[in-house]
Formats: sequence, structure tokens, C-alpha cells
Amino acid sequence: QSPEGRKRKKKAPGDFSKEVPLQKRTPYSDSWEYYNGILWTSSLEAKLDAPKKNEEKQLSAEKLRQARQEKINRFRNKHKIYVQGTDLPDPVATFEQLREEYKISPRIMRNVEAAGFQAPTPVQMQAIPAMLHRRELLACAPTGSGKTLAFSLPILTHLKQPMNKGFRALILAPTRELASQTHRELLKLSEGTGFRIHMIHKAAEAAKKFGPKSSQKFDVLVTTPNRLIYLLKQDPPAIDLSRVEWLVVDESDKLFEEGKTGFRDQLATLFSACSSPLAKRALFSATFAHDVEQWCRLNLDSVVSVSIGARNAAAETVDQELLFVGSETGKLLAMRDFVKKGFAPPVLVFVQSIERAKELFRELIYEGINADVIHADRTQQQRDSVVHGFRAGKIWVLICTALLARGMDFKGVNVVINYDFPSSAVEYIHRIGRTGRAGHAGKAITFFTEDDKPLLRSIASVIQRAGCPVPDYIQHFRKLQSKQKKRLIKKPLEREHILTSPEALRRKAKRKQLATQKGLKKTPKKAKNNTSQAGTLPPKISLSE
Repeated sequence: QSPEGRKRKKKAPGDFSKEVPLQKRTPYSDSWEYYNGILWTSSLEAKLDAPKKNEEKQLSAEKLRQARQEKINRFRNKHKIYVQGTDLPDPVATFEQLREEYKISPRIMRNVEAAGFQAPTPVQMQAIPAMLHRRELLACAPTGSGKTLAFSLPILTHLKQPMNKGFRALILAPTRELASQTHRELLKLSEGTGFRIHMIHKAAEAAKKFGPKSSQKFDVLVTTPNRLIYLLKQDPPAIDLSRVEWLVVDESDKLFEEGKTGFRDQLATLFSACSSPLAKRALFSATFAHDVEQWCRLNLDSVVSVSIGARNAAAETVDQELLFVGSETGKLLAMRDFVKKGFAPPVLVFVQSIERAKELFRELIYEGINADVIHADRTQQQRDSVVHGFRAGKIWVLICTALLARGMDFKGVNVVINYDFPSSAVEYIHRIGRTGRAGHAGKAITFFTEDDKPLLRSIASVIQRAGCPVPDYIQHFRKLQSKQKKRLIKKPLEREHILTSPEALRRKAKRKQLATQKGLKKTPKKAKNNTSQAGTLPPKISLSE
């Protein structure tokens, strides 16, 4: 056929040789073949293009993850939450979020609301999710920041319901007063859930109650280490801790101390007694100790470390003041001046020894001030009565030793007075932490004399970090070496007696005391025996018990 004939020849049906117009091409037209709107592709080209799509998806997922992590970091920075560890659980912003994400019992959440908690505090935002993920924990947060709820809520959530299997959670505290307070808070939080929360009051009674022949109808135990050690040393042991799933150590830096005031040896025994493979441990305190952190890193599994604010810092809600009084006599004058100007009770006054607590109590009673005293020489019944009176507002001024410096939560303490200078910055932080709790404002006044000069620099640094004024000359004092600090903690300064009564009256009182003692010696044996039997008091419980 001629070329003209070929041109005139009609196109046969089904001829797909016509090329796709340029304006109808797609971005894929260069690599894939289009004929009359039909896409012809090869499996090789599809395989080459698939990784591009996967890479784009991965990039977008990575960007989302980074954006989410940045948001979490901003949240933590805003609330001064500092965490260390791997695979960290996210913090929670509200109790509602906590309830939804972790399926917390509605009854427990109602109890939290009834206790007055409207929103979680920073330590609760991070510590509660960590424990709910069954992560072992070391938490350091300022005094009055809600640490008790931070470990109580996860414990009750994990236990789910009461079971007759014996104790499944153990909470240790350094003093009986703090243990009693924790026990009371747990009872409020678990109200209506059926959990059996127990505290060891008397070791002999506890041996019968919690022994091998008991019904095992209990869930949580709150106690001090020494009472528990006594039960474990019985033959057979008067208590079984092999089913404990959570072991919480409150005021952990105090319990880890060596020597008479510490419980390091007892803790080792208690940790080994909690032999369940499910057992997890959590340590809480208001002050940070390097030896505690080192122990946690060596002995805890994948530990999460949570710090709120600067470590070993005083609460920012406390207005702190250093007051130079010259001498021991000047302290009493400053105390009288404080009372004369008028004050808003309740007030806590800290001294360094039991003897000085008794002496200051006599002086304040002589002044007609509504005061009382609490220390380790008083019976447990007396101590409980004083704490109850102070909480009820019947006692305006409470004089105490280090007994109440740890963890005790008195609602609305307006002023803390350090009558005797604290022996360390850690002790100072715990003392003034009895005021300015749960966001309320408080005031702390610390008396100091010439004899306190060696310790002044470290306390002044704590005050300055909290944003309170400190005299410039104190910053030029020489820093103490660690050995000197430890020596002063073990052996505090010897101070003059707090005595202002005339010497003649003191001599008269001493003669009267000696005459009373001689009269007791002359008492016939039978009468003496009868008297001792009738008036026998239970043995004193030491602070460590």
C-alpha cells in the first residue's frame, strides 16, 4: 500500500499504540508505561518504589516520637522533675489521666479526692506511674510534697483486693511516730476497699497475731525495723515476709545510716526476709544520700531515680531567717522576745538533746506559755498524747528533739524555731520541713552563737539556694571538710545548761530530790516490793524501736 493509503486506513479496534498526551502524564509516567489511560508496570519497578514509602512512614513516625518526647521533657522541666534510668514511664498530669490509663479503683480515687488532693504533686506525677509499671524506685522530693500518697496508691492498686495470704506489702519508717502517721494515711486511702492495714504496737502481741498459726488475714504492714527484727529472730519466726510484693523504705537516708541512730544492719536482714521473686523495692526521702544511690544502682533491678527540684534543698514555701543571739543566754532572751511580740501557734522548737528539751520546757512553763515536750525518754503513751494534743491545737508550743524532724506531718505549723543549731544541712532541711507543707507558707528561725560558726556556712548555703537573704560575711567562712562534718554529727557541740532560776532555788530543789531518794531507800522491803509491783511501768521504748 502507498503511504497515503496507510494514512487513510481506519484504526483497528483495540489498538493501544496511541501515546498518552503530555498534559495527562503523571509523575510516574517516566518510569511506568501508560497506553490510552491504562498503566502498565513491572514487579521490579514496584519493588524499587516500596522502600521509599516505608522510609517516608518511618521518618514521620520518628518525628512524631521526637515531638512527643519533647512535650514530655517540657512538662518535666516545668515541674522540676528530674529522672534517670532506661525506658522511663511517662508522667501523669491529673488524677483523671491516672485513673483512665492505669485503671485505678474508683473507690480509691474517691478517697484521694476526699483527702483533699485535687491534682498530683510533682513527685506523684512521676513516682506513681513508675511503681505502677513495677519499676524499682529511688525518689527524692522536698518535705511536704506528698511522698506518702506517691507510694500508697500504687501499692493498693497492685494488691487489687484483700487476700488471706499474709503480708504482701511492707512499709518501713525510722520512728514509731512516722509509722503511725503512715498507717493512719493508708487507712484513709483504703477505706471501703477491705484491705487489712496493720501496725506493730507491741512485739509480744504481734508474735501471737502474725505468727505461723495465725489466719493470715492481713495485707499491708507498717512498722519500724527493730520491732520487725525482733519477730523474725523468734524460733520459729513470728512473722512471714516471703509473700511481700512491695517493700517501701520511707526516710531511706536515715535508715541507711550506720551506728546507733541508723538501721543499715537491720535493713539487710529485712531485705533478705522478703524473698519472693515478685518483690520490688522503693526508697523515698526528702534528702539525698550518695551511699543510698550507690546501693540502689548495685542492688536494684533497672532502678528509676526521681528527684524533684534541687537535691538537698529546703522547701521554697518556707521563709528562712538566721538570727545571731551571741550566747546561750541570748537564745532564751530571743525566745522570750518572740513570745512577747506575739505569735501565731502552733510552733515547733528543736533542741539537740533530751536534757536540753527538759530544761527549756521548765523555762517556758515558768513564763506561763502553753507548751509541752516530746522526746525518747517519755513513754509511748505520753508521746502519743502530746502528738494528739498538738494536732488538736491544745498545745501551742511543742519542744522536741530530732524525734519529730523526720516525716511528721502537722497541719498548719506556722513557725519552726531551731533553738539549737542543727548538726548538718540534712538535719536542718528535715527540721524546717515541718512547716510550709502542702503548698502553705511557713517560717523558720534559726538561732546561732559564736560556737556555731563552723557549721554556719553549710546551713547558709541551703538558705541562699531557697532564695532567702543571708549576711554576706557568712559566705566568707571556711568550708568544713567531710571528716569534720561527720565528727560534728556524731558528737555535737557541748552547750551550757538552759537555767535562769536563782541558784538558791536550784539547791533547794536538789536537797528535796535527795531527801526523796533517801526516803525511798529507808522504805521496808515488803512495802517497797508492793509499791514497785503496783506502780510498775512498762519498759521504755527507745527511739530506734
